[in-house]
Amino acid sequence: MPSRIEDAADPRVVDYVGLTDVALRRRTEPERGLYIAESEKVIRRALAAGHRPRSYLMAERWLAELADVVERAEADGIPVFVGDHAVIERLTGFHLHRGALAAMHRPTVPTVAETVHGARRVLVLEDIVDHTNVGAVFRSAAALGMDAVLVTPRCADPLYRRAIRVSMGTVFQVPWTRIDPWPAGVETLRGLGFTTAALALEGESTSLDELAADPPERLALVLGTEGDGLSRRTIAAVDLTVRIPMGGGVDSLNVAAAGAVAAWALRVRDGSR
Repeated sequence: MPSRIEDAADPRVVDYVGLTDVALRRRTEPERGLYIAESEKVIRRALAAGHRPRSYLMAERWLAELADVVERAEADGIPVFVGDHAVIERLTGFHLHRGALAAMHRPTVPTVAETVHGARRVLVLEDIVDHTNVGAVFRSAAALGMDAVLVTPRCADPLYRRAIRVSMGTVFQVPWTRIDPWPAGVETLRGLGFTTAALALEGESTSLDELAADPPERLALVLGTEGDGLSRRTIAAVDLTVRIPMGGGVDSLNVAAAGAVAAWALRVRDGSR
């Protein structure tokens, strides 16, 4: 039977404390080997990807919506905690609109070679620090045919709660890992048969239309951080730079929007997927 939580200080639900404190979660989640999945859809996608739950926390009405998940958890000895919205809000620091949370064990991070094995289109996220943008890029990658995503050491965590939520759980669908060190990792990708291209505002860059007209067989497209864009070292290391032609006096797009445009233009179209 689910256990009722009456006190936000209950030590059994310490995994869920203070989820709005970004700095705290980024510091503690990797050390404790957990991440938080929020909403029925995201929880189900995490489970479908083979991720293992540590516990569940939900408002009572979600016991029916997630009845099969609760039944499986109870059979496996995984705690299910139920509480009033007010208690959950005091515990987590935010109003739980989507009704359910799961503390999940972090999966083992694969190598770059394992992640891109068989891939033809890869996105590399360099130092993107906004979790919303990271989640949006993953959602576009899933929808528009990217085979994998690589994130640099200083990029925000794709398994942070907001990134997972914005991605609609596609962070569990698209293969990903960290590429470290960076930009030395450009040579790793080149050794794996990838042409590397940086999406950047460079005078000598190739237009996206030109690249899409005759794309390489295997392409890793690097997207830069918000504001400053890609580092000069990265631009010097890659095989080519690419720009999206702009109009209306606009010089650039948000990184998630730019990634979506580029992913659509560069998708594999030969029907071999």
